[in-house]
Amino acid sequence: MPVLRRRAWMYCALFMAFGTGVACAQQFPNQTIRIIAGAAGGSIDVSARVIAQGLTEALGQQTIVENRGSAGGVIAVQTVTKARPDGYTLLLYGSNVWLWQFMVDNVTWDPMRDLAPITLAISAPHVLVIHPLLPVKSVADLIALAKARPGELNDCSIGAGNATHMAGELFKSMAGVNIVRIPYKNSAMQITDLISGQVQMSFITTGAAMANVKAGRLRALAVTSAQSSALVPGVPTVAASGLPGYEAVSIYGMFAPAQTPAAVISRLNREVVRVLNAPSSKERLFSAGVEGVGSSPEQLTAAIKADIAKWGKLIKDLGIRGN
Repeated sequence: MPVLRRRAWMYCALFMAFGTGVACAQQFPNQTIRIIAGAAGGSIDVSARVIAQGLTEALGQQTIVENRGSAGGVIAVQTVTKARPDGYTLLLYGSNVWLWQFMVDNVTWDPMRDLAPITLAISAPHVLVIHPLLPVKSVADLIALAKARPGELNDCSIGAGNATHMAGELFKSMAGVNIVRIPYKNSAMQITDLISGQVQMSFITTGAAMANVKAGRLRALAVTSAQSSALVPGVPTVAASGLPGYEAVSIYGMFAPAQTPAAVISRLNREVVRVLNAPSSKERLFSAGVEGVGSSPEQLTAAIKADIAKWGKLIKDLGIRGN
């Protein structure tokens, strides 16, 4: 490490020890910022790059994206929790950050202790799709069919404990139906079997859903958000079409390591929220199947606590284990 940078860090640490991060904040940023994305490709990668471009322009320092999506995003989280708390290593990731503790033994991080929230960055509903030949027209019809034919319908999802899997499990739990889950290793195989009719239904991302719905290969029954979404125009909500109270939306937060100076967090929050609210950013995110949010750190913390209360209980009740 260059001598000047090492000295700057030592001065920051000294000031932080006395309860202030003023010195660090005043010189922030003066080097490249890294955004560690919890998944390679897809909407998370697009979102990270949108934010990175906006931060580069706003802060005058290069911001780069590094994908660390292997091992269920564990490497991404560990990279950030072990990084220096100086605002130069950030994490953009979703519910695995705070729900992994319910599915895997000996998780090495505590989301409330080891990460400093910056903003709730993006959100994304899912779409309940079925094979076109399944004889149902609504969520209410699907529930009635599943109750008439317990154990005969299949729901497919990728991995264990991810957002689309949990959306399906919540649906079955609230509807009181016996639908057999078929796990898949990747989305290509999942979509192929859905289209061919090997499986009858699934909760999938809006991008994957609408491309196949428009082509007539799948039928969209409902969107999982509490209100209808512009991402899937004309598609009713699950709650309004047969299962009142249902909601399953993925949220993705931006974090820094714990103990990052409050002034640095405030600066990052201000700039990231500004990027997310820019019309050009909203358009790019919308095209990737997500919606930019932008919130205070406190609002992200509240959203995480609500997610933990809701999904943590379901995971424990069903004995779901991550893989």
